Amino acid sequence: MPKGVQIAIGAIVCAALLGWYGFSNLEGQATYQYFTTLDEFLASEPENRIGESLRIKGYVADGSIDRRVDERRVLFAIQNDPPHASGNANATFAVHYLSLETPDLFQDGAEVVVEGHIEGRPAGVVLIADNVLAKCPSKFQAMAEEQQGETEGTSL
Repeated sequence: MPKGVQIAIGAIVCAALLGWYGFSNLEGQATYQYFTTLDEFLASEPENRIGESLRIKGYVADGSIDRRVDERRVLFAIQNDPPHASGNANATFAVHYLSLETPDLFQDGAEVVVEGHIEGRPAGVVLIADNVLAKCPSKFQAMAEEQQGETEGTSL
């Protein structure tokens, strides 16, 4: 078989594999899925979104983490703003995470993205989470806040 034909067959196979990979990731529950903030989600009437899969970004509400080892789940609430910034935890949303394996950075006030589906319960609508992603605090943000504190302290 001539070398040109081998190269053409290889290119066709590569293009077909890339096309299949792209098609399989863009249908249904895609890898490329955006998240909504908690305020956006609450504004969209959660009662009408039961059964829908989605991702919600928020902050873990202070004192809301309840690890239930016997049930192998973690219950917590998220809020739209960081607890230390607003102090207003009125608009929280219940999350039931179906695992005990939380990220290392998962704690009160942590910024998280929860993935799962909405379910109606007698106590209200909750997010049944399959995955919890915790954002790593930026060392550059901490450095900027530290530098800002130093400049404010030196100005008289």
